[in-house]
Amino acid sequence: MNRLISRERAANEHGFAKLKSWRVLTKVRMNARHATTLLRALLVLANIEVQR
Repeated sequence: MNRLISRERAANEHGFAKLKSWRVLTKVRMNARHATTLLRALLVLANIEVQR
């Protein structure tokens, strides 16, 4: 169980690190709810890219 949690956590940490490097996200000016949805979608895409 710990391995599974570690693997998932590592993938998420890589995804967030990737998102932080995208400077365009610092200029996002929108409703917090929409921004959250956008970030979640981007995180999924970043995780897919990391898994390749």
